[in-house]
Amino acid sequence: MVHSDSDSPLLNHYGTLLSCHSTQCDEPESRVATEECQLLMIDLCALTSDDATVRRACADDIRKASTEWGFFQVVSHGISPQLVEKMRSGQVKLFQTPFETKVKSGLLNDSYRWGNPSATCPNQFSWSEAFHVPLTKVSDAACYGDFTSLREVMKCFAAAMSELSRLLARILTENLGHGKQARIDNICDETTCFLRLNHYPACPISPEITGLVLHTDSDFLTILCQDQVGGLQLMKDSKWVTVKPNKDALIVNIGDLFQAWSNDVYKSVEHKVVTNATMERYSIAYFLCPYYDSSIESFEKPSIYRRFTFREYRDQVQEDVRKTGYKLSFRGFYLRFKG
Repeated sequence: MVHSDSDSPLLNHYGTLLSCHSTQCDEPESRVATEECQLLMIDLCALTSDDATVRRACADDIRKASTEWGFFQVVSHGISPQLVEKMRSGQVKLFQTPFETKVKSGLLNDSYRWGNPSATCPNQFSWSEAFHVPLTKVSDAACYGDFTSLREVMKCFAAAMSELSRLLARILTENLGHGKQARIDNICDETTCFLRLNHYPACPISPEITGLVLHTDSDFLTILCQDQVGGLQLMKDSKWVTVKPNKDALIVNIGDLFQAWSNDVYKSVEHKVVTNATMERYSIAYFLCPYYDSSIESFEKPSIYRRFTFREYRDQVQEDVRKTGYKLSFRGFYLRFKG
Protein backbone atom coordinates (compact mmCIF):
# COMPACT_ATOMS: atom_id res chain seq x y z
CA MET A 1 0.00 0.00 0.00
CA VAL A 2 1.43 3.39 -1.02
CA HIS A 3 1.05 6.11 1.59
CA SER A 4 0.95 9.81 0.72
CA ASP A 5 1.51 12.68 3.10
CA SER A 6 -2.27 13.13 3.24
CA ASP A 7 -2.68 9.82 5.09
CA SER A 8 -3.47 9.90 8.79
CA PRO A 9 -1.16 7.70 10.91
CA LEU A 10 -3.72 4.90 11.10
CA LEU A 11 -1.23 2.13 10.38
CA ASN A 12 1.20 3.19 13.09
CA HIS A 13 -1.52 3.61 15.71
CA TYR A 14 -3.14 0.28 14.88
CA GLY A 15 0.26 -1.42 14.97
CA THR A 16 0.88 -0.02 18.44
CA LEU A 17 -2.46 -1.35 19.69
CA LEU A 18 -1.79 -4.73 18.10
CA SER A 19 1.67 -5.03 19.65
CA CYS A 20 0.21 -4.37 23.10
CA HIS A 21 -2.46 -7.08 22.75
CA SER A 22 -1.64 -10.62 21.71
CA THR A 23 -5.35 -11.29 21.24
CA GLN A 24 -8.31 -9.18 20.24
CA CYS A 25 -10.16 -7.74 23.22
CA ASP A 26 -13.69 -8.74 24.09
CA GLU A 27 -16.36 -6.87 22.18
CA PRO A 28 -20.19 -6.93 22.16
CA GLU A 29 -20.61 -8.30 18.65
CA SER A 30 -20.07 -11.16 16.24
CA ARG A 31 -17.97 -10.49 13.14
CA VAL A 32 -19.68 -13.09 10.97
CA ALA A 33 -20.76 -11.43 7.74
CA THR A 34 -24.23 -12.12 6.35
CA GLU A 35 -26.16 -11.52 3.16
CA GLU A 36 -26.46 -8.24 1.28
CA CYS A 37 -29.80 -6.47 1.66
CA GLN A 38 -31.71 -3.81 -0.22
CA LEU A 39 -33.25 -1.43 2.31
CA LEU A 40 -36.88 -0.44 1.84
CA MET A 41 -36.97 2.24 -0.87
CA ILE A 42 -39.36 5.14 -0.25
CA ASP A 43 -40.17 7.63 -3.02
CA LEU A 44 -40.80 10.92 -1.24
CA CYS A 45 -42.62 12.44 -4.21
CA ALA A 46 -45.66 10.54 -2.88
CA LEU A 47 -45.80 13.05 -0.01
CA THR A 48 -46.85 15.79 -2.44
CA SER A 49 -49.51 13.70 -4.17
CA ASP A 50 -53.02 15.12 -4.51
CA ASP A 51 -54.27 11.75 -3.33
CA ALA A 52 -54.43 11.59 0.48
CA THR A 53 -54.30 7.79 0.31
CA VAL A 54 -50.94 7.94 -1.50
CA ARG A 55 -49.56 10.41 1.04
CA ARG A 56 -50.74 8.25 3.93
CA ALA A 57 -49.22 5.11 2.39
CA CYS A 58 -45.84 6.84 2.10
CA ALA A 59 -45.95 7.95 5.74
CA ASP A 60 -46.94 4.42 6.76
CA ASP A 61 -43.96 2.99 4.87
CA ILE A 62 -41.64 5.35 6.75
CA ARG A 63 -43.13 4.24 10.05
CA LYS A 64 -42.94 0.56 9.13
CA ALA A 65 -39.26 0.77 8.14
CA SER A 66 -38.39 2.79 11.25
CA THR A 67 -40.16 0.25 13.44
CA GLU A 68 -38.90 -2.96 11.85
CA TRP A 69 -35.44 -1.99 10.60
CA GLY A 70 -34.50 1.42 11.98
CA PHE A 71 -33.12 2.09 8.48
CA PHE A 72 -34.61 2.96 5.10
CA GLN A 73 -33.59 4.75 1.92
CA VAL A 74 -35.26 7.60 0.07
CA VAL A 75 -35.37 8.90 -3.49
CA SER A 76 -36.96 12.12 -4.78
CA HIS A 77 -35.27 13.68 -1.75
CA GLY A 78 -34.60 17.08 -3.30
CA ILE A 79 -30.79 16.89 -3.41
CA SER A 80 -29.64 16.95 -7.02
CA PRO A 81 -26.99 14.58 -8.42
CA GLN A 82 -25.03 17.66 -9.48
CA LEU A 83 -24.89 18.98 -5.91
CA VAL A 84 -23.87 15.56 -4.60
CA GLU A 85 -21.08 15.35 -7.20
CA LYS A 86 -19.77 18.83 -6.34
CA MET A 87 -19.84 17.96 -2.65
CA ARG A 88 -18.04 14.66 -3.23
CA SER A 89 -15.38 16.29 -5.39
CA GLY A 90 -14.68 18.92 -2.73
CA GLN A 91 -14.64 16.25 -0.04
CA VAL A 92 -12.01 14.19 -1.87
CA LYS A 93 -9.76 17.22 -2.34
CA LEU A 94 -10.16 18.10 1.33
CA PHE A 95 -8.97 14.69 2.51
CA GLN A 96 -6.05 14.76 0.08
CA THR A 97 -4.65 17.65 2.09
CA PRO A 98 -1.44 16.80 4.01
CA PHE A 99 -2.16 15.30 7.42
CA GLU A 100 -0.42 18.07 9.34
CA THR A 101 -2.57 20.67 7.57
CA LYS A 102 -5.77 18.81 8.43
CA VAL A 103 -4.73 18.59 12.06
CA LYS A 104 -3.26 22.03 12.70
CA SER A 105 -4.63 24.54 10.18
CA GLY A 106 -8.07 25.04 11.76
CA LEU A 107 -9.87 23.63 8.72
CA LEU A 108 -13.65 23.48 9.20
CA ASN A 109 -13.59 24.73 12.77
CA ASP A 110 -10.77 22.39 13.85
CA SER A 111 -13.20 19.51 13.38
CA TYR A 112 -10.73 16.97 11.95
CA ARG A 113 -10.42 13.61 13.69
CA TRP A 114 -8.96 10.21 12.85
CA GLY A 115 -8.96 6.70 14.28
CA ASN A 116 -10.34 6.36 17.77
CA PRO A 117 -8.44 8.13 20.58
CA SER A 118 -10.18 6.06 23.26
CA ALA A 119 -9.27 2.69 21.68
CA THR A 120 -7.38 0.42 24.07
CA CYS A 121 -7.24 -2.64 21.82
CA PRO A 122 -7.48 -3.40 18.07
CA ASN A 123 -11.21 -4.19 18.01
CA GLN A 124 -12.02 -0.69 19.24
CA PHE A 125 -10.07 1.03 16.47
CA SER A 126 -11.74 2.82 13.53
CA TRP A 127 -9.81 2.88 10.24
CA SER A 128 -11.13 6.25 9.11
CA GLU A 129 -10.82 10.01 9.27
CA ALA A 130 -13.50 12.69 9.32
CA PHE A 131 -14.47 16.33 9.61
CA HIS A 132 -17.35 16.66 12.10
CA VAL A 133 -18.64 20.17 11.38
CA PRO A 134 -21.29 22.10 13.36
CA LEU A 135 -23.82 23.61 10.95
CA THR A 136 -23.22 26.98 12.58
CA LYS A 137 -19.71 26.93 11.09
CA VAL A 138 -20.62 25.87 7.55
CA SER A 139 -21.16 29.51 6.53
CA ASP A 140 -18.01 30.76 8.27
CA ALA A 141 -15.56 31.74 5.51
CA ALA A 142 -12.64 31.68 7.94
CA CYS A 143 -13.05 27.91 8.41
CA TYR A 144 -12.23 26.98 4.83
CA GLY A 145 -8.64 28.15 4.42
CA ASP A 146 -7.59 27.40 0.84
CA PHE A 147 -10.90 25.60 0.19
CA THR A 148 -13.08 28.69 -0.28
CA SER A 149 -14.86 27.14 -3.28
CA LEU A 150 -16.20 24.41 -0.98
CA ARG A 151 -18.10 26.90 1.18
CA GLU A 152 -21.05 27.56 -1.14
CA VAL A 153 -21.34 23.88 -2.00
CA MET A 154 -21.41 22.87 1.67
CA LYS A 155 -23.94 25.60 2.47
CA CYS A 156 -26.31 24.35 -0.23
CA PHE A 157 -25.79 20.71 0.72
CA ALA A 158 -26.29 21.33 4.44
CA ALA A 159 -29.44 23.40 3.80
CA ALA A 160 -30.93 20.64 1.63
CA MET A 161 -30.12 17.94 4.18
CA SER A 162 -31.58 20.09 6.97
CA GLU A 163 -34.84 20.57 5.09
CA LEU A 164 -35.08 16.85 4.37
CA SER A 165 -34.32 15.86 7.97
CA ARG A 166 -37.03 18.14 9.33
CA LEU A 167 -39.56 16.78 6.83
CA LEU A 168 -38.81 13.20 7.87
CA ALA A 169 -38.80 14.08 11.57
CA ARG A 170 -42.21 15.73 11.22
CA ILE A 171 -43.65 12.64 9.54
CA LEU A 172 -42.15 10.35 12.16
CA THR A 173 -43.50 12.38 15.08
CA GLU A 174 -46.95 12.77 13.52
CA ASN A 175 -47.03 9.00 12.95
CA LEU A 176 -46.83 8.52 16.72
CA GLY A 177 -50.34 9.97 16.97
CA HIS A 178 -49.73 12.51 19.73
CA GLY A 179 -50.40 15.67 17.74
CA LYS A 180 -48.27 18.78 17.45
CA GLN A 181 -47.06 18.63 21.05
CA ALA A 182 -44.99 15.55 20.13
CA ARG A 183 -43.13 17.30 17.29
CA ILE A 184 -39.47 18.12 17.70
CA ASP A 185 -39.40 21.30 15.59
CA ASN A 186 -39.11 23.50 18.66
CA ILE A 187 -35.95 21.81 19.97
CA CYS A 188 -34.04 21.14 16.73
CA ASP A 189 -32.70 23.70 14.29
CA GLU A 190 -29.61 24.38 12.21
CA THR A 191 -27.67 25.60 15.25
CA THR A 192 -27.82 22.17 16.91
CA CYS A 193 -26.99 19.87 13.99
CA PHE A 194 -23.82 18.53 12.38
CA LEU A 195 -22.44 17.54 8.99
CA ARG A 196 -19.77 14.83 9.05
CA LEU A 197 -17.48 14.20 6.08
CA ASN A 198 -16.07 10.66 6.26
CA HIS A 199 -13.11 9.05 4.52
CA TYR A 200 -12.32 5.34 4.88
CA PRO A 201 -8.89 4.62 3.35
CA ALA A 202 -8.26 1.22 1.78
CA CYS A 203 -7.10 -1.24 4.43
CA PRO A 204 -5.16 -4.26 3.08
CA ILE A 205 -3.93 -5.34 6.52
CA SER A 206 -6.84 -7.39 7.84
CA PRO A 207 -10.57 -7.82 7.18
CA GLU A 208 -11.01 -7.77 10.96
CA ILE A 209 -10.37 -4.01 11.10
CA THR A 210 -13.51 -1.87 11.01
CA GLY A 211 -13.74 1.49 9.30
CA LEU A 212 -16.14 2.61 12.02
CA VAL A 213 -16.78 0.47 15.09
CA LEU A 214 -20.27 -0.71 15.92
CA HIS A 215 -22.47 1.98 17.45
CA THR A 216 -25.87 3.61 17.44
CA ASP A 217 -26.34 7.30 16.66
CA SER A 218 -26.91 9.70 19.57
CA ASP A 219 -29.35 11.95 17.69
CA PHE A 220 -32.93 11.97 16.44
CA LEU A 221 -32.09 10.78 12.95
CA THR A 222 -29.19 10.58 10.52
CA ILE A 223 -29.19 10.99 6.74
CA LEU A 224 -26.29 9.39 4.87
CA CYS A 225 -25.02 10.15 1.38
CA GLN A 226 -22.51 7.46 0.42
CA ASP A 227 -20.51 6.43 -2.63
CA GLN A 228 -20.81 3.06 -4.38
CA VAL A 229 -17.96 1.24 -2.62
CA GLY A 230 -20.20 -0.09 0.14
CA GLY A 231 -19.24 -1.25 3.61
CA LEU A 232 -22.18 -0.19 5.77
CA GLN A 233 -23.57 -3.05 7.84
CA LEU A 234 -26.47 -3.06 10.28
CA MET A 235 -27.74 -5.49 12.90
CA LYS A 236 -30.96 -7.28 11.99
CA ASP A 237 -32.31 -10.25 13.96
CA SER A 238 -28.96 -10.60 15.76
CA LYS A 239 -27.07 -10.86 12.46
CA TRP A 240 -24.96 -8.39 10.50
CA VAL A 241 -26.53 -7.43 7.17
CA THR A 242 -24.60 -5.60 4.44
CA VAL A 243 -26.42 -2.63 2.91
CA LYS A 244 -26.28 -2.54 -0.88
CA PRO A 245 -25.42 0.98 -2.14
CA ASN A 246 -27.83 2.80 -4.45
CA LYS A 247 -26.46 5.82 -6.31
CA ASP A 248 -29.83 7.59 -6.42
CA ALA A 249 -30.82 7.10 -2.80
CA LEU A 250 -29.98 8.55 0.59
CA ILE A 251 -29.99 6.30 3.65
CA VAL A 252 -31.93 7.35 6.75
CA ASN A 253 -31.55 5.78 10.17
CA ILE A 254 -33.26 6.33 13.49
CA GLY A 255 -31.13 7.66 16.35
CA ASP A 256 -31.27 6.96 20.08
CA LEU A 257 -33.32 10.06 20.85
CA PHE A 258 -36.15 9.04 18.51
CA GLN A 259 -36.16 5.57 20.06
CA ALA A 260 -36.65 7.11 23.51
CA TRP A 261 -39.07 9.80 22.22
CA SER A 262 -41.21 7.08 20.60
CA ASN A 263 -41.02 4.76 23.62
CA ASP A 264 -39.28 2.11 21.50
CA VAL A 265 -41.75 2.28 18.60
CA TYR A 266 -38.82 3.34 16.41
CA LYS A 267 -35.55 1.43 16.60
CA SER A 268 -32.05 2.85 16.86
CA VAL A 269 -30.08 -0.02 15.38
CA GLU A 270 -26.42 -0.92 15.82
CA HIS A 271 -24.38 -0.43 12.68
CA LYS A 272 -20.76 -0.25 11.57
CA VAL A 273 -18.57 0.25 8.51
CA VAL A 274 -16.26 -2.52 7.32
CA THR A 275 -13.06 -1.74 5.48
CA ASN A 276 -12.18 -2.51 1.87
CA ALA A 277 -8.76 -3.96 1.03
CA THR A 278 -8.33 -2.09 -2.26
CA MET A 279 -10.78 0.83 -2.44
CA GLU A 280 -11.29 3.92 -0.32
CA ARG A 281 -14.81 4.95 0.66
CA TYR A 282 -16.40 8.38 1.10
CA SER A 283 -19.66 9.35 2.77
CA ILE A 284 -21.38 12.41 4.23
CA ALA A 285 -23.72 12.18 7.21
CA TYR A 286 -26.18 14.76 8.52
CA PHE A 287 -27.11 14.49 12.21
CA LEU A 288 -30.40 15.99 13.45
CA CYS A 289 -29.75 16.92 17.08
CA PRO A 290 -31.65 19.02 19.66
CA TYR A 291 -30.37 21.75 21.96
CA TYR A 292 -28.10 20.33 24.64
CA ASP A 293 -30.54 21.18 27.44
CA SER A 294 -33.61 19.90 25.58
CA SER A 295 -35.74 17.47 27.55
CA ILE A 296 -36.19 14.05 25.95
CA GLU A 297 -39.39 12.38 27.12
CA SER A 298 -41.86 9.94 25.61
CA PHE A 299 -45.49 11.00 25.24
CA GLU A 300 -46.48 7.33 25.45
CA LYS A 301 -47.32 6.16 28.98
CA PRO A 302 -46.08 4.27 30.84
CA SER A 303 -42.69 5.34 29.57
CA ILE A 304 -39.77 2.94 29.29
CA TYR A 305 -37.29 5.76 29.83
CA ARG A 306 -36.92 8.44 32.44
CA ARG A 307 -36.86 12.05 31.27
CA PHE A 308 -33.35 13.26 30.44
CA THR A 309 -31.58 16.04 28.59
CA PHE A 310 -29.51 15.64 25.47
CA ARG A 311 -26.51 16.98 27.37
CA GLU A 312 -26.98 14.35 30.09
CA TYR A 313 -27.18 11.58 27.52
CA ARG A 314 -24.09 12.74 25.60
CA ASP A 315 -22.11 13.02 28.82
CA GLN A 316 -23.05 9.47 29.81
CA VAL A 317 -22.14 8.10 26.37
CA GLN A 318 -18.76 9.83 26.44
CA GLU A 319 -18.08 8.50 29.93
CA ASP A 320 -18.99 4.95 28.89
CA VAL A 321 -16.70 5.13 25.86
CA ARG A 322 -13.87 6.50 27.99
CA LYS A 323 -14.21 3.69 30.53
CA THR A 324 -15.08 0.71 28.33
CA GLY A 325 -14.14 1.68 24.78
CA TYR A 326 -17.76 1.18 23.72
CA LYS A 327 -20.99 3.10 23.73
CA LEU A 328 -23.59 1.57 26.09
CA SER A 329 -26.85 3.03 24.80
CA PHE A 330 -29.39 4.10 27.45
CA ARG A 331 -27.46 2.67 30.40
CA GLY A 332 -28.99 4.37 33.44
CA PHE A 333 -31.93 5.84 31.53
CA TYR A 334 -34.51 3.05 31.86
CA LEU A 335 -37.51 3.42 34.16
CA ARG A 336 -38.66 -0.16 33.80
CA PHE A 337 -37.35 -3.48 32.56
CA LYS A 338 -37.64 -4.15 28.84
CA GLY A 339 -38.97 -7.66 28.56
